[in-house]
Parts: sequence; C-alpha cells; structure tokens
Amino acid sequence: MMMDILMYLFETYIHSDAELQVDQDELEDELLRAGFHQKEIFKALHWLEELASLQQSDVHSPLSVSATTAMRIFTEKESVRLDAECRGFLLFLEQIKVLTPETREMVIDRVMGLETSAFELDDLKWIILMVLFNVPGNENAYTLMEEWLYTNEQGILH
Repeated sequence: MMMDILMYLFETYIHSDAELQVDQDELEDELLRAGFHQKEIFKALHWLEELASLQQSDVHSPLSVSATTAMRIFTEKESVRLDAECRGFLLFLEQIKVLTPETREMVIDRVMGLETSAFELDDLKWIILMVLFNVPGNENAYTLMEEWLYTNEQGILH
C-alpha cells in the first residue's frame, strides 16, 4: 500500500511536472479522496522526507572515496527484502554506471525504509527512479531508468 502511495505521488507530482509546492494538508486530503488510508499516507510522506534528508547528507562520506573494486555485501535483513534478482539488478545498474555506490546505498536505505512484506523487482525500479530524480547530477541515469521503467524493456539498457 505504501508503494502505491509513493508511485501515485511520483507520477502525479514529479513525473507530470505538476506544481511541487503543495500544502501537506491538501496533499493528505487528496490522497484520502484517492482511497488511501491516513496511516499509510503518513508513512509514505515520512519516507519521502527521509529520501530528501539523504540528499543533504555529507558529500565526503566514506562511500565517495570507495575503491572501484569494492564489493557490496548485503546484510541478512537486506537479503530478505532484496532477493537475488533485485540484488543482481542493483549490481547490473552499478556496472553500467546508472547507479554509483552512493546512489546504490540511498536506494538500499529507502528500500529498507519501506514498511512492506512484499517487495519485487518492479518496486525496486520505482525506488531507483525516485532516488535518481532526487539526487542532482543524475539526470542521464534518471532518463535511462525512466525509459527502462516506462517501456518495460527486457534485456540490456542501451
């Protein structure tokens, strides 16, 4: 349900270039009218606030100087949420330079921030798109990911 709200918000306000300066009460009312539950709305809005705060974190984190040969080891909780297909997709996107180590970690953080028991590759693609949109300097990566998501293309990105 939380993913549904996030996707609704992303498509309505971000992807459509709608007015981004929306009053939070107005937004909550709209989401309630759309059929979402208040508790889930609050969770989704908090999730988005956390995403915004990740963008403002210290640029000189250990990730920004990580070796190109470093390999990401997933925790047990991350492996439960992100199955082998999702982890493989993250690695693939990092190898083709759609994700950097920094944006990969932001994606994993936001995936783990979701309160859901069911998580699939399509959900991961949406989270990646939201992260790339929110981090300046990732316009090309965002465009590639957007094309991937909206065309449902199978295989390798061009």
